Amino acid sequence: MAKIACRYRLQHGFRGVGSGLIAILVLFWMTQPVAAARIKDLADIQGVRQNQLVGYGLVVGLEGSGDGKKSKFTIQSMAAMLEQMGITVDTRDVAVKNVAAVMVTAELPPFARVGSRIDILVSSIGDAKTLQGGTLLFTPLKGADGRIYAIAQGPINTGGFIAGGEAAAVQKNFPTVGRVPNGALVEREIAHNFNQKTTLALALRNPDFTTVSRIAKSINLALDDHFASAPDSGTIEIKVPDNYRGNIVGLVSLIERLEVTPDRIAKVVVNERTGTVVMGEQVRIATVAIAHGNLSIEIRESASVSQPGAFARTGRTVATPETDISVKEGAGKVLIMPAGVSIGQVVRGLNALGVSPRDLISIFKAIKAAGALQAMLEVI
Repeated sequence: MAKIACRYRLQHGFRGVGSGLIAILVLFWMTQPVAAARIKDLADIQGVRQNQLVGYGLVVGLEGSGDGKKSKFTIQSMAAMLEQMGITVDTRDVAVKNVAAVMVTAELPPFARVGSRIDILVSSIGDAKTLQGGTLLFTPLKGADGRIYAIAQGPINTGGFIAGGEAAAVQKNFPTVGRVPNGALVEREIAHNFNQKTTLALALRNPDFTTVSRIAKSINLALDDHFASAPDSGTIEIKVPDNYRGNIVGLVSLIERLEVTPDRIAKVVVNERTGTVVMGEQVRIATVAIAHGNLSIEIRESASVSQPGAFARTGRTVATPETDISVKEGAGKVLIMPAGVSIGQVVRGLNALGVSPRDLISIFKAIKAAGALQAMLEVI
């Protein structure tokens, strides 16, 4: 089946139709059949996922760009940290501008082991101007259960900067957010018994009855027996064969490499803010007649100046406004679309009418309202 994607951007409102459509309506036409996709790219194994970690910490070493006195929690955190190190200070005496309070977030990969490292994201929560050049101090990262799973620390890479004076400043990216590559050390593992499983479950990323049925059939053919079943449109349940007991990794590797052609619903996505239309290859329309006409109204304002002659003793200069209005209406065209035409024929027919991007959106809405669009129309 032919595959087409249609996208355009509205740049000049209602001005310019016909030939102007060529500049803003981009068609990608591919005649090859829809390629099959790996099951690895269509579904996820239930239970194998990342886990979110979060922590509160301090960034030190900033060049006067840290939190100010209004960030009370930063001052309290500094005093508590120093007290843990045997130094007692009064929060009223703390006035340091090279420290910033931050929230640290990270994602703990599945099957992460103690001693492995993960990247962390550091975000300012106070009124610091930039985290550039700062160093994150020892920060425990906790999971949803409140237990510590990693410890973060290290120099921050912001990827941006801010510089300026009293009257002007220049900024690139967001210097109050930074990353620390391999900045967290995993201290606790998530308990699992993956290799001892007797059943597996795959969760389809885009639930669809046809696609899930094809995946189950493909797995059964690869295992040469009925081990996979689909209880609903988004789940495939697999019984582990006896010859794969204790070797679940090998079974998952086999399943992930299998290729299946996913089924897709017919859909037209319209974004009126940007003037974008994307149409899937399955879009069809019933027999319908489309009429399109052009109306162009041009208004010009000018002034006619009248003044007395060079040697006139009386008189005054008068400016009279003038308005010139011209109206042009193009000859309307009627295009008949037969039932079951493909998306390529629809686009070529509408392009022959010389429709503008905004008109194209209106036409699809009208076809949908007439019940002739055999597809889902989604406006975003």
